[in-house]
Amino acid sequence: MKSAIRAALFKTGVKEIASRRNLLATFMAKVNKNLPGCGGHVHQSLWSADRGENLFAKGADSMGMSKLFRHYMGGLVRTLPGFTLMYCPTINSYKRLVENTWAPTKATWGMENRTTATRVITGPGAKATRVEMRLAGADCNPFLAMAACLAAGAHGIEKGLKIPDLCTGNAYEAKAGKYEDLPRSLGEATDKFEQNGVARDWFGDAFVDHYVATRRWEVRQYQLAVTNWELDRYLELV
Repeated sequence: MKSAIRAALFKTGVKEIASRRNLLATFMAKVNKNLPGCGGHVHQSLWSADRGENLFAKGADSMGMSKLFRHYMGGLVRTLPGFTLMYCPTINSYKRLVENTWAPTKATWGMENRTTATRVITGPGAKATRVEMRLAGADCNPFLAMAACLAAGAHGIEKGLKIPDLCTGNAYEAKAGKYEDLPRSLGEATDKFEQNGVARDWFGDAFVDHYVATRRWEVRQYQLAVTNWELDRYLELV
């Protein structure tokens, strides 16, 4: 909760400080088609309350991951498509999720792999063992993004979910069908979230239905908009 509060205050503070200096600060996911997008990555580890041990590293296997960590990852990765809406909440979010831009396009995990949706880090020591969730954009609501991560990981632990196959190469070039594709638009992400039983179990029908309604409204507003790209391409002013 403290991390989410700090992230929200940081974003608001930067905008206010910039405004006082006649500057504009933005946390859009993608501001220019020629530049990479802006992520809001969430690093996660799980510690024991009594001994202060990193449970993701305790009793680690040859890859430096504990059994608990593997179940957490199983939940985190397998729920990515259904939880994308909580990580990527705007129309602009999906301009960032394209191939070869350091943003994920598939529900994948890798060891120190920055082409995957989640990146496992096991060094330099046990205290540093963690997972970086790379799907969330800079435009995410920190509270919702972190809540989705915790629900997904806890779901994996409770159900004893197996972690999917490790992605060892360029995730963008993975064989078609090997990994589940992430939603490529706000509308698609909203549909998947509405049908997300894990979200309904953890957050309740009232939240899911309300959040879905707000995102469908956002999609409708976008459908009514006429963009500069459309004017340039179809109005033929040039």
